[in-house]
Amino acid sequence: MTNHDQPTGRRPSKLASALQNAVTRVHSVLYRISNGVIGGRLASCPVLLLSTTGRRSGKERTVPLLYLMDGRNVVLVASNGGAVRHPTWWLNLQTSCEAWIQIKSIRRRVKAEQASAAEKQRLWPRLTAMYPGYRRYQEITDRDIPVVILRFIDPDG
Repeated sequence: MTNHDQPTGRRPSKLASALQNAVTRVHSVLYRISNGVIGGRLASCPVLLLSTTGRRSGKERTVPLLYLMDGRNVVLVASNGGAVRHPTWWLNLQTSCEAWIQIKSIRRRVKAEQASAAEKQRLWPRLTAMYPGYRRYQEITDRDIPVVILRFIDPDG
């Protein structure tokens, strides 16, 4: 693969990745113990905790993410800051689509699916209005950034 054939997008350094992981862990702990009072908003956007099952480790992995409510559904953007690769949480959801989310003090089981092209077209303007950075992330990467819809799993069936 020649240099010009390399996919474009941000490639975080090992140090940047380690720092991001540390910040993510601290953010998640503070969010959990405060029920979202601390860490429940970022850049004027609402934040939830998403807990997935690691596709390789089988361990629970939790990350704070911006979200948008769309009726009864929760919408996420698998932007990974415009990085070349999808975020790990999205790769985990592709292996096992069921996960847990926590919004403030409420924890619920969800099932994830990638938005269809029509759903993404409808949601993308709302997502970029909420957080304009998503538009820039799409501009700096060759990959089509997935929009992910989380549907609550009815505990009764």
